Amino acid sequence: METPGHISVAINSLREDKKPEAVVLEKPAAQLSSPVAIRNRERVIFPESSITKGALADYFAQIAPLMLPWAGSRPISLVRCTQGRAKKCFFQKHDAESFGDAVRHIGITEKVCHEEAYLYIDTPEGLLTCVQMGTIEFHGWGVRIEDVEKADRLVFDVDPDEGLDFEAVRSAAFQFRDILASIGLATFPMLTGGKGVHVTAPLTPRADWAEIKDFAHRLAKAVAQNDPEHFTAALPKAQRNGRIFVDYLRNQRGATAVMPYSARARPGAPVAAPLSWKEMETIDKPSHFTIADGKALAKRATSKALSGWGRADQSCPTFENRHL
Repeated sequence: METPGHISVAINSLREDKKPEAVVLEKPAAQLSSPVAIRNRERVIFPESSITKGALADYFAQIAPLMLPWAGSRPISLVRCTQGRAKKCFFQKHDAESFGDAVRHIGITEKVCHEEAYLYIDTPEGLLTCVQMGTIEFHGWGVRIEDVEKADRLVFDVDPDEGLDFEAVRSAAFQFRDILASIGLATFPMLTGGKGVHVTAPLTPRADWAEIKDFAHRLAKAVAQNDPEHFTAALPKAQRNGRIFVDYLRNQRGATAVMPYSARARPGAPVAAPLSWKEMETIDKPSHFTIADGKALAKRATSKALSGWGRADQSCPTFENRHL
């Protein structure tokens, strides 16, 4: 296999780096209109920057029209931190009938032919109800509720080992873009708000989970075998040894990935944010945007740079022994 050429990128960040404790929300003149009453608005959710539950709810109220086309009408898992992110947080994916009518559920058959009720939302009321119940993060399946057996995306999480800087992540993301382009897939980058970048290829939902998982696994292994100095497909962290882990495991039934525009339960309240590949050349870190940037994110979403982001009419290729 031939390795795509290393892409040189400029390192001119879009803004000066800030420590999490320096990220402070400006106090709005008036509370943003929310379709759901938010209780305990003054509770501090992000203690290192004194960001409150009310500020988090205002962000989601503002961003709901951008987020719902991606997070809506698909099975989701919630990261709930009812006492703030520094306390105990937990994942919730099943309907415990505690959210009310705005948060819906869909029955999905699991391995032992037993049906479980999975959560999904499709309105701002549903989104804000989850926030009222202590949700910070929204993670979604790679399918919509209309057909939970046919994936509508491939997601490769470019996940750096400890000690690697963001320049290594940036370079790896561009390599993955070029590899997937070489087999006919258009891709779109997204900052995760965590450590890495998601390289996402939207799909017309035709392939079943077995095909999606097989393709993603084979591609990840091929990339790691072709460039073992920089990439690994090995799951154990002890085997990563300063390399980028090509996380293909999000491409299987029941696996989730963080949704575009979701906040993250991390210091400074970063958010997962779509980027253009041009912006990817100079962005400074995967936590560049925070919930303080709701207005800027809303404006960016209508820009020419992000026009058509995440949309492509394409199918999952059949993996062959080809040069990448």
